[in-house]
Amino acid sequence: MGAFSLFIVLSGFSGLKDFSLQFTTVFDSDLKIIPERGKTIEFSAAQKQQLKSLQGIETFSEIIEERIFLHYKGKNHIAYIKGVDSQYGKVTQLDSIIYFGTWFEPRQFEVVVGYSIIAKLSMGVRDYSDLLEIYVPRPGTGQINILDPTQAFKKESVVVSGVYQVNEDLDGKYVFSDIDFARNLLSLDTTKISSLEIKLVPGTSEKEARAELEKIFPGQIQIKNRIQQNDALYKMLNTENIAVYLIFTLVLIIALFNVIGSIIMMILDKQKNIKTLHSMGASLTEIRQIFFLQGTLMTVLGGLLGILIGILAVWIQLQYGIINITTTLPYPVSLTAINGFIVFGTISILGIIASWIAASRVREKLVA
Repeated sequence: MGAFSLFIVLSGFSGLKDFSLQFTTVFDSDLKIIPERGKTIEFSAAQKQQLKSLQGIETFSEIIEERIFLHYKGKNHIAYIKGVDSQYGKVTQLDSIIYFGTWFEPRQFEVVVGYSIIAKLSMGVRDYSDLLEIYVPRPGTGQINILDPTQAFKKESVVVSGVYQVNEDLDGKYVFSDIDFARNLLSLDTTKISSLEIKLVPGTSEKEARAELEKIFPGQIQIKNRIQQNDALYKMLNTENIAVYLIFTLVLIIALFNVIGSIIMMILDKQKNIKTLHSMGASLTEIRQIFFLQGTLMTVLGGLLGILIGILAVWIQLQYGIINITTTLPYPVSLTAINGFIVFGTISILGIIASWIAASRVREKLVA
């Protein structure tokens, strides 16, 4: 039962982890190049041509990103504008994130916003009577005029063409626009970008791709894969996984006290038989080995049986969705070999220790 419970919990948590990380395969690119220092990277025409000639890179998209202030009918929200070029749809899976409306048309002062932003500002899609206002600080130095602080900001009015939905955090973070619109809004020249998002050819070595990219951008960039782009989320999920494993391992340890108690009771029950064996020449070590083997078989075979029943239960959930989170969403589980090995290793090690502790109760006093 302990092995069954631990396997079910680990499989359920693995399913939740995969479910939580689904958006990373949709929203994030295989590799992302960001500046080592500052907010922008110099990306010349020569570097662009070098990047296009690399065999392991299928396509790439230039990105301009900056914090902005949104205003709509007296309601405000702080977000990030993410200006993307025409290749962005080939780097990420745009079709799967569009919730309503359509993707923006280049050079048409259109944007795509997140579902949380739409809800917070109470906006509509394709509402030409009330436009969304975007403010960004003007570049430069000096003090802001207190009498007219709006002079410190650059303003553009845009139409919301569509709504995307990924998760609660991202849905309130980004406003997608054409890269030329974002560049003009932020007063950036054509050689500067905030980042590059890259899609690799399937089967390409990430290590080799990184080495080639570092030659094109020597000493001025950081290269992040999909995990590194979401390192905080991965660390949180891994920490939770370890915590759940340790908690249920503690439950197993408590359960294995029953094994120790059972073997000790059997030692006391078989005391006459132990004396007989000892009189026939069996040493205390050999008698201990009998009870050690019995306890080990009890835990290992019981653990295997629990894992097999757990595999059956997880398979039934995967196939038929017996337990649901909502009326339409089955509880996510994942059937992986690593969970089986973890449970079997844990139950075997703890079972051997418990059997050794119990078998050590066979002493000289017992056969005296």
